[in-house]
Amino acid sequence: MARFVAVLGSAELLARTGAVRLAGHADIHLGARDDASAITSVGPFTTTALDGRPLVAVGEVTLFNRAELLADLDQPVLADSSDGALLTWLYGQVGPDAFRRARGLFALAIADANALVLARDAVGARTIFHTRAGDSWVAASRLHPLRRVVDRTLDLAAVQAFLTYAYVPGDATLLSGVRELLPGTCLTLHPDGRTTAFNFWEPHARLATTDDPDHHAAALRTTLEQITAEMLPAGPVGVFLSGGIDSSVITALAARLHRGPVRTYAISFGSGLPSELGYSSLVASHCRTDHKILTFGGRQIADHLAEAVALLDSPVGDPLTVPNLLLARAAASDGLRIVLNGEGGDPVLGGPKNLPMLFAELHRGDADPLARARLYLRAYRKCHDDLPQLLTPSALAALAHAEPLEHALVPYFTGTAMRSYLDKLLHINLRTKGAHHILTKVERLTGSCGLEGRAPLFDRAFIDRCFAIPPHLKLRGTTEKWIFKHAVRDLLPSTIVDRPKSGMRVPVQHWLRGPLKDLAHDLLLSRRARERDLLRPELIKRWMKGEGAVWPRQGGKLWLVLTLELWLRRFLDRAD
Repeated sequence: MARFVAVLGSAELLARTGAVRLAGHADIHLGARDDASAITSVGPFTTTALDGRPLVAVGEVTLFNRAELLADLDQPVLADSSDGALLTWLYGQVGPDAFRRARGLFALAIADANALVLARDAVGARTIFHTRAGDSWVAASRLHPLRRVVDRTLDLAAVQAFLTYAYVPGDATLLSGVRELLPGTCLTLHPDGRTTAFNFWEPHARLATTDDPDHHAAALRTTLEQITAEMLPAGPVGVFLSGGIDSSVITALAARLHRGPVRTYAISFGSGLPSELGYSSLVASHCRTDHKILTFGGRQIADHLAEAVALLDSPVGDPLTVPNLLLARAAASDGLRIVLNGEGGDPVLGGPKNLPMLFAELHRGDADPLARARLYLRAYRKCHDDLPQLLTPSALAALAHAEPLEHALVPYFTGTAMRSYLDKLLHINLRTKGAHHILTKVERLTGSCGLEGRAPLFDRAFIDRCFAIPPHLKLRGTTEKWIFKHAVRDLLPSTIVDRPKSGMRVPVQHWLRGPLKDLAHDLLLSRRARERDLLRPELIKRWMKGEGAVWPRQGGKLWLVLTLELWLRRFLDRAD
């Protein structure tokens, strides 16, 4: 997994982070480690700005519109440069506008005069974290290196958010004082501690000139085909295929547009458990892919859970994390370097998460944004409603003056970027779950295997196209993604196009009655966990007994707190 560290400050701090000093920059130090398995170059990239000042950068950069940029720039000397070198050169010519022009996956740190400039791609697939340590700034593409330069204090407000969302949204992290650069942002860190932020991309709804569904379907299809073609490699490509409409469309387009072989990978959790194999196998047969079904049992999940949590860096309480890791390893063992996936359809085209919010809106007498925000938090159905009983009295007391979680969502409901209520919900989904859960999960787990995961439905150009579509064409009656289905109907059997959304039904409740039961008991009820004085063991015991709910949802909650405990042990307790 490619990594970088950037330091604006003292040599002592430089030694602690393991960065390397680059000649010509007395106060700024950039370092990079490029593991043998990584396919993304991290630099350093050196160039000269338009005004003659030297620039040095490190980062992880994959450009999907490289050919377009080269054609616009008309600089033959750049034809053989890496994507990181090209983006650094472009920054030297036009400044932060370079990041607006670049479509792709990137996290870049640039030593520019006496400042450190950080940039994260528009949708947030790659990450940068930063903190102020004494009189120095430190930034890294992972949280782990920053543990060495901050007091390992837990941010309880971020813990509260994690237990609500199953990830930490916004710029907070579980490490106090460490912030995450938001997607679509260029941030300049100045030596005196000041910061200057420039947002170079944010989705906005565009007023449609027509309601004609055929027009919008054709435009959507053209955009998606172009994006998918740009993401396809010259050699073999894999697709993670669940059998849902999103991954099935990406499979069909890959099979149609790619000149080489297409390999598809599907997950099974064993006989007698929920399965999507009938759908995924139908798509693989229809598209004539080289299809592989991998079966993962509870014992494998238990054996690899701690490892997955460590690789994710920022915690994600999603039961699919371990299956995703094992799936990526299977693809890597087949010699693949690029895998496509269908992630992104729900956040930009409308999915089942929005329906409870929309139904509730029918019965509302006002448009109170705070009430809407509270309902959105509860719609996650994680531990939000349990927080008063789950957190210990001391944790609740420490949170007494913390900003309520709803306040971060209110601007989405009151802002003017999106006009319709549905688009406001999609905007939240994109900027919270999309950037801090879905994309980073795929990036971390595929990257750990030397793979690069690519999501055509999360491409910036596709998102812009989706927000130009009238909302009533995305959700038509109760049919989700109606316009998307209309646009791709010729690619797949109607059984796939018209099937209801079910999602990957992970048997976490089953696992926590089997192989994960002992692991959960040993970790969550251990002396170490009790000494944290964070979660009340009494409620956890009731969950482990299956008590406290009409419907059996304790498994998902136990998975969430188990993930948190494993993260705490890996990131706060360990000295390495």
